Amino acid sequence: RGQLVESGGDSVQAGGSLRLSCAVSGYPYNRNCMGWFRQAPGKEREGLAMLSIDGGGTYYADSLKGRFTISQDKTKKTVYLQLNNLQPEDTAKYFCAARIETYCSPPPGGWSDFGYWGQGIQVTVSS
Repeated sequence: RGQLVESGGDSVQAGGSLRLSCAVSGYPYNRNCMGWFRQAPGKEREGLAMLSIDGGGTYYADSLKGRFTISQDKTKKTVYLQLNNLQPEDTAKYFCAARIETYCSPPPGGWSDFGYWGQGIQVTVSS
């Protein structure tokens, strides 16, 4: 059975940075759309970034203001999310997700139809 396994979550102070990783195993990889989402307590899940593995096209949530960057290492079948200038409002559980064998579509519709999800990883930012 396939897995998406996130790592890299931590507790940091405001202004700090983290790099989250999502390792893909047991699923196709080379033609996927990979996404990062987050959900804070009491809030709806929020799409952050998407990456088309084949071609490298990316989409981001406008609210991020350029602070987060999605990237990949094909040799490791791993997708990353670099989080910079973290703020307390970034505190949430972060999830990796995949749309298998399809390109990413622009937001807002593109945030839908991710059928494969990791377990999530906690990021906590203190002021």
